[in-house]
Amino acid sequence: MADLKKGSRITGSDRDKLAQDLRKKYEGGQSIRLLAESSGRSYGFVHRILSESGATLRGRGGATRGPRKNSA
Repeated sequence: MADLKKGSRITGSDRDKLAQDLRKKYEGGQSIRLLAESSGRSYGFVHRILSESGATLRGRGGATRGPRKNSA
């Protein structure tokens, strides 16, 4: 990943390259939080750049609630 200063504005071809790198890693299974930490950017920035790049964002993880099972 490119050497970025924290909080610096990323535009043009640098932004396009970062978007492609993040998208490839995200589609490879890494979480947005992990990508944000490794790139030194915020969760919101990574989420936005993934959306802009056309990545299909996954739903939230964790336990899901199904219908209650009545045990009579």
